[in-house]
Amino acid sequence: MVPEKFLKPYNPKETEERIYKMWENSGAFSPDFSYPNSSQLKTKSFCIIMPPTNANGNLHAGHGLVMTIEDIITRYKRMRGHKTLWLPGLDHAGFETQVVYEKKLEKEGRSRFEIEPKKLYEEILDFTLTNSANIKSQIRKMGASCDWSREKFTLDPDIVKTVYQTFKKLSNDGLLYRGKRIISWCPKHQTSFADIEIKDEEKIEPYYYLKYGPFIISTSRPETKFGDKYVVMHPNDKRYAEYTDGQKIKLEWINGPITATIVKDEAVDMEFGTGVMTITPWHDVVDFEIANRHGLDKEQVIDEQGKLLPIAGEFAGMHIKKARPLIIEKLKSKGLLEKIDENYKHVVHTCYKCGTTIEPQIQNQWFVKMKPLAEKALEKINAGEVVYIPEHYKKITTHWLENIIDWNISRQIVWGIPIPAKICDKCELGFVDLDNKITKCEKCGGKLRKDKDTFDTWFSSGQWPFATLDYPDSEDFKTFYPTNVLETAGDIFHWVARMIMLGLYVTGKLPFNTVYMHGMVLDAKGQKMSKSKGNVINPLDLTEKFGTDAFRMGMVVGNTPGTSLALSEDKIRAYKNFANKIWNISRFILENTEGVTLDEKFEKYNEADKALKKELNALLVDITSDMDNFRFYISAEKLYHYTWHSFADKILEESKKIFESGTSAEIFSRKQFLLNTLQNILLCLHPFIPFVTEEIWQLWKKPSRENMLMIQKWPTESNVK
Repeated sequence: MVPEKFLKPYNPKETEERIYKMWENSGAFSPDFSYPNSSQLKTKSFCIIMPPTNANGNLHAGHGLVMTIEDIITRYKRMRGHKTLWLPGLDHAGFETQVVYEKKLEKEGRSRFEIEPKKLYEEILDFTLTNSANIKSQIRKMGASCDWSREKFTLDPDIVKTVYQTFKKLSNDGLLYRGKRIISWCPKHQTSFADIEIKDEEKIEPYYYLKYGPFIISTSRPETKFGDKYVVMHPNDKRYAEYTDGQKIKLEWINGPITATIVKDEAVDMEFGTGVMTITPWHDVVDFEIANRHGLDKEQVIDEQGKLLPIAGEFAGMHIKKARPLIIEKLKSKGLLEKIDENYKHVVHTCYKCGTTIEPQIQNQWFVKMKPLAEKALEKINAGEVVYIPEHYKKITTHWLENIIDWNISRQIVWGIPIPAKICDKCELGFVDLDNKITKCEKCGGKLRKDKDTFDTWFSSGQWPFATLDYPDSEDFKTFYPTNVLETAGDIFHWVARMIMLGLYVTGKLPFNTVYMHGMVLDAKGQKMSKSKGNVINPLDLTEKFGTDAFRMGMVVGNTPGTSLALSEDKIRAYKNFANKIWNISRFILENTEGVTLDEKFEKYNEADKALKKELNALLVDITSDMDNFRFYISAEKLYHYTWHSFADKILEESKKIFESGTSAEIFSRKQFLLNTLQNILLCLHPFIPFVTEEIWQLWKKPSRENMLMIQKWPTESNVK
């Protein structure tokens, strides 16, 4: 008899939480789960490590896409008989989390600079732990079949221990140094950044042409020019052949007469402007490198708060934004302003969180020498040992690696993994001190202080694949490393590259062999989501309204890897209808096959059903090939069209006529075909829409631990004939 529940429409709200609890309580999310079905042999291991979700808020649409794609991969591999591990994790997310918490403090009328560091850390920890529980609940609601017993957090003691060991190894191998280099500084957040945290914005601003002695120089930042005492030109520029390297010239400048030095350097672009420029080594990367090559002085003009220092004379203590027009007025009054281009278009480095213009500063920080690490990564990538999907991310990654600069891993924030080092008060030399044993400077004998900085969060997450598997001695590391697939957003390809570099450096092996990169999730109009636009889509709002299965199908159908996806309610609603369609198809088949047992080895199909069976088998083989080659967007669409248009619209309608007037042999043949097809459709759709397919399976089959759909065998070519 058909279960009474089938008489009602499918209800995701009544189903999903109950089904997820059944899966989780069964232990089947673990690779150690023993399949009751002896035919489901675990011959290979498969591992995918979840990119650690920031533990500072709620899931967004991008997270929804991550969970959908990675769960599809995981469920598929599990059904193919692999010993499958999808390891979940959360990221303390250093700067990101501290920014979120700072906004909370601002609403409360407090500032992080007024709170004792230890107390601030404890406050953010409590905030993060509360959010972590919320995030994990939301991940479960997405149907993620990850092994929660192996869950990791980037501040777990074992993760921190691994990060510290890598830091020490880099030091021992001469790949780590603390030194005065130019870094990217956010005056608002008072911390340095890595290149991945800088947002390039195209701006139109005034561009000033200034008289510098006999030369015309140009700049968009006149506030940096107080310390400019070097004028640089290309050695091959014939316009300036009369000037020699090292030559001194006297000239009138912003705050009076100065002596400038001629510097000849090939870094100058002879085609840009007048081919002459002055340099501010403390506040510009190119200028810093020129100064280093020629052994020139470097003088700070702007402090860490974005205010001018005493070198600026009457403008000292003034914020650069306020000072800029006043400086131009003074230059004009002295006859040193040649002209102004009011519509100068250029790219400005900004803080990706607050939009503040990045201020380059020279500071003592910890740096990793990246070229030796990048060279080994490039060797593996160019040899094809890492497959990129889509392939163009390989070119993007190799270009970045070929032009890599040393990595500043210090952050001047409280929230994060403390850097286990000490600094000499006298000579500023840094010492890695994991065991807190170094008591005085090994160079000058000076007194040491504990380093107050924390690691860049990308330094810890860059070690995620091997750190989460308890490198080096655990059984999990031996079984699952290297992992198989790294799936993430294309805009953080830097993180993927860092995992490759650090994985190779620490373990000697690539951390994964396939990189699957998805694009950005946009709103229905194809616009980037942002709070300011008010177009942010919460995936849980959509799952509440239409069901998780509908959301998952909407996220994957038509979603080619690496391309942006426009997400609309209409699309999700359409797949809610699809879930209902499958429900109704199942009810019709079970109502019309009562008393008939599915015979998976049945061969006495009539000619018409043989043709249909051949068509189905070809589809299953085709879909399996798509799944093996990460073409999930194609698999989902093929299954959708077959189920709705071929199976429901044509075959089931034809079956009604056969049941009314066909011979007993024709009717039995068709019933076996329908049962067989229903089973295979449910199996193939399960990775995409796990809840409704599992619910149908449980109503159809005898409910038991060994009969869960999620642990059944995938219908491959060998077992569908």
